[in-house]
Amino acid sequence: MTSTNPSIVLAGGGTAGHISPLLAIAAAIRDAAPGAAILAVGTPAGMETRLVPAAGVELATIDRVPFPRKPSADLLRLPGRLAGAVRQAGIILDNAAADVLVGVGGYVCTPMYLAARKRGIPIVIHEANIRPGLANRVGTLFTKRVAVAFDTTPLRGAVHVGMPMRREISHLDRGAARASARETLGLDPAKPTLIVTGGSSGAQSINRTISGALGQLAEAGIQTLHVTGRGKSVLDDSGRPLAADGYRQVEYIDGMELAYSAADVLLARSGAATVCEVAAAGVPAVLVPLPIGNGEQALNAAGLVAAGGALLVADRDFTPDWVGRELIPLVTDGSRLATMAANSYRLGIRNADQRMAGLVLEAVST
Repeated sequence: MTSTNPSIVLAGGGTAGHISPLLAIAAAIRDAAPGAAILAVGTPAGMETRLVPAAGVELATIDRVPFPRKPSADLLRLPGRLAGAVRQAGIILDNAAADVLVGVGGYVCTPMYLAARKRGIPIVIHEANIRPGLANRVGTLFTKRVAVAFDTTPLRGAVHVGMPMRREISHLDRGAARASARETLGLDPAKPTLIVTGGSSGAQSINRTISGALGQLAEAGIQTLHVTGRGKSVLDDSGRPLAADGYRQVEYIDGMELAYSAADVLLARSGAATVCEVAAAGVPAVLVPLPIGNGEQALNAAGLVAAGGALLVADRDFTPDWVGRELIPLVTDGSRLATMAANSYRLGIRNADQRMAGLVLEAVST
């Protein structure tokens, strides 16, 4: 392939936090280089098997190779598994005649980076989190073309580009879209609106608190749309989906721009993509970081909270009492919400997809 019709392989997957930026980068590359051949690589069991083909991007898969953190039988099997995955990665790169490999993190990336390095294929990396994942830390040993979503991510020589996201979100006009978004979601266009989401896999602790606070929310005149996560409907004592005045639950929304437009306040976990998207769209947010893991979700949220665009509440403190004391007054305070929206929007980066496409095409041509 020539530099005007490059073959570009993008690796990443497992979670929406990896897949969404991958697809945004792919779309921006298509805009900048319509003749480019684009192939995504993931694992056979990840969300990418559904989301990538649905976006019109071809998907190849290699075996998932987790890196055990403690001594175990899996650790003993790691060298053989990794070698097998690197062989699979090499076949994919060879068959694609790849001019460049783009990695966004996840289990698939380490073998892809190793195979690309062996072949002398340029590597471009995007790291979404403030605390870099292991795969991208390995990848940075093989390239100087590294971009990050947050300017405090500790990867040497990284360029701060922001989070690649769909244009429907980065170019969203919330005010213009609000009425139609609420109508589409079955909401009253005139009522104060709280939208709750735990991300693509849901958040049981958030679900429990919201179900316990429905009476308070309804009494305050607030309507709540609760995005529970697939297979995680909130049930009442009789085992039926919870129902109440001013409350509606759905497992999934096809297009989070609808939620961002409809919400006076978004209540969510603080995954990297969520934090960057609410900033780009200027959505007032209450963020409840995931209480397990390495604490990266609290770090992801820190900049937006410091800028006055969001509130942060620890998972253990997010109770029905907190909802009544802090959340309800916020949702019904139009002046405060306008200030938060402006603060959030100022922090947002809306061209990260184009900047990544530029880095990728530059790697092809040098």
